[in-house]
Amino acid sequence: MRSINRTGLVSGTGLIIAALTATLAALIFPIWSYADRAGTGLDTLNAQSVSTRFGPLSALDREFITKVRLAGLWELPAGQQAEERGTTQAVKTAGAHLVEGHTFLDARVRNVAARLGLELPNQPNAQQRGWLATLDAAHGTDYDQKFANILRRAHGKVFSVVAQVRANTRNSLVRDLADDANTTVLDHIKVLEATGYVDFDALARDAATASPPPLTASPAPPGPLASPDSPVPVTPSGTYPLPPAASRPKS
Repeated sequence: MRSINRTGLVSGTGLIIAALTATLAALIFPIWSYADRAGTGLDTLNAQSVSTRFGPLSALDREFITKVRLAGLWELPAGQQAEERGTTQAVKTAGAHLVEGHTFLDARVRNVAARLGLELPNQPNAQQRGWLATLDAAHGTDYDQKFANILRRAHGKVFSVVAQVRANTRNSLVRDLADDANTTVLDHIKVLEATGYVDFDALARDAATASPPPLTASPAPPGPLASPDSPVPVTPSGTYPLPPAASRPKS
């Protein structure tokens, strides 16, 4: 009888200890899992920043520089195409502004990248190539509408990135580039809207249904290299030759 009672007591105590241990582990595990994730915060900022003589260069700074370059790689030929295919003067004017603005910005971003030792892409990404293919297949008023809306949507997304970089960067070269990008992107937004083809309801729906950011940040973009390849200028297509470089975009 005593043996049975002792066994029951030991078993009951063990169950209680096991339950308490499991509860404590459940409370602690989320702390470990979230603490180990890459995300926002001062530690992440410091870990993903590199020192330069122009000030710290963050992951967002490097991503911004890459995006400025990528924008020129597809928006400049799109502007050249609009100058020829546009059926209204407003569309042709928007195309001219894109050509002038991105000719200027491409020279600026290549200079900044060279001084910071950063590699730059020389081809548009897959999404941008898809946009160019859509424009290539369009004609007449359909072309005007697609040109205005595809380019306006893309500029709207870039505009918010430029503002974030300009407000938070600690690098003087990036700050100056963001100033130029802000002026250029805003000019392009205005001339695209002036075509009369921009669907503002669709823009609002896109913004409202945009997917939330991921729980964890993507890996930091590559840092400066000791000997990066020299970034080449945006090359015009045979169909749409590049006009002389602009000193600054028109106001």
